[in-house]
Amino acid sequence: MYVAVKGGERAIEASRELLAQARRGDSAQPELSIEQIKQQLRLTVDRVMCEGALYDEDLAALAIKQARGDLIEAIFLLRAYRTTLPRLSDSEPLDTGRMRLERRISSAFKDLPGGQLLGPSFDYTQRLLDFGLMRESSGSSEAQSSHSAARAEPLHAPRVTDLLSREGLLEAAEPEAPGAPPPPDLTREPLLFPADRATRMQNLARGDEGFLLALAYSTQRGYATTHPFAAELRYGAVPVEMHIEELGFAVEIGEVELTECQLINEFHGSADTAPQFTRGYGLAFGHAERKALAMALVDRSLRAEEFDEDSELPANNVEFVLSHSDNVEASGFLQHLKLPHYVDFQTNLELLRRLRAEWDKEQVK
Repeated sequence: MYVAVKGGERAIEASRELLAQARRGDSAQPELSIEQIKQQLRLTVDRVMCEGALYDEDLAALAIKQARGDLIEAIFLLRAYRTTLPRLSDSEPLDTGRMRLERRISSAFKDLPGGQLLGPSFDYTQRLLDFGLMRESSGSSEAQSSHSAARAEPLHAPRVTDLLSREGLLEAAEPEAPGAPPPPDLTREPLLFPADRATRMQNLARGDEGFLLALAYSTQRGYATTHPFAAELRYGAVPVEMHIEELGFAVEIGEVELTECQLINEFHGSADTAPQFTRGYGLAFGHAERKALAMALVDRSLRAEEFDEDSELPANNVEFVLSHSDNVEASGFLQHLKLPHYVDFQTNLELLRRLRAEWDKEQVK
């Protein structure tokens, strides 16, 4: 990332003061509180937690406030702080089948066991500006109370893909081989190629939502061979458990909000494999449907070689996708152009002047 900037001490201090003033804005206006950001910019907090790879709403809100709403800067702040934290232990694998659902839809099945749950979504709005929100205390207590009532009854439902798997119509989930080493941790180890699916999924989970969206869009426009259905998109809270050695069993220590997307894509089979649906998988912290959908599309595209599909397109290229999806890395390399390049530029300038002089002489002849 872009950090190694130098300059005059007094000038830098003045720049920092100007930054603080710019961040605060008009002091006549109330200052944004961390709680306000958490409650009213919820989707922004979720994105920063996801791409910052740290589930902490308070710290994500603080990073957003400090970064003046610059999300990549906020993600960088959160990742930098994350490196200072000790790794105490690992949780048990999350079981999203136990999710306390806030939203659950499927475009593949109309009648789901447990039903479809629309939940909070922009999908059913008409994308018209609501000028009523310009009034600072627009009364929403009634909506809030009805929303709370709707949340009073938690809904749990099995995953749709589990139903398909039981019929043998969907590829089996990859079982963990006995004695297999734990998957690499991209937050502590560098990205190396070839990258297995566990590594790819970690990378995509931290990947820039805009980049993944563009790649996923490219697959839909024909730059790949995926034509999936959304078997299920669900959002809700999932319990986190840790195995306690002294107790000999796992105990619940809290919960995280997740968005999970499972896409199913047709596969015509091979000499060794019967025709079946294949999976594309996406998982993101918080309510992040666009990110989870894009991640699932790209995940399936990166599996093209497994199914002997065309793998020449950008969304199929593992190295291209993984190497360019990290917005903190990309931002750092891009912004290094602001560092002094005086010597390099003077060299190029002298060369250009010499070439220009030779060119002018040729024109005179």
